[in-house]
Amino acid sequence: MGTVDDYLAGLEPADRAAIERVYAVARAEVPEAEQGTGYGMPALVYRGKPLISVMRTRKHIGLYPFSPAAVEAVADAVREVPETGLDKGTVRFQPMHPLPDDLVRALVAARKAQIDG
Repeated sequence: MGTVDDYLAGLEPADRAAIERVYAVARAEVPEAEQGTGYGMPALVYRGKPLISVMRTRKHIGLYPFSPAAVEAVADAVREVPETGLDKGTVRFQPMHPLPDDLVRALVAARKAQIDG
């Protein structure tokens, strides 16, 4: 098991399913990403840098691409999804209103492009 798997094992089923789905989309987009940590959070790591982390908070699920620019790249699409929100470097959503796979792919691709520089 890795850090992401360990984190997922401790979640409630609805939260786990929503978070696993985001990680699955990210892994499909960047298959060479590995489990690790970023700023103390379980994360997928690409080329030694954190790619994304997805975590349950008290009020929402937060998707953290470790980049305000990556969030800005998908901001318009996020605003179209019910029960979502944006903050600098964070996309917030609820398990009953998951982020569309295309949006997650775009966010991950934007972060990967930054890492690739």
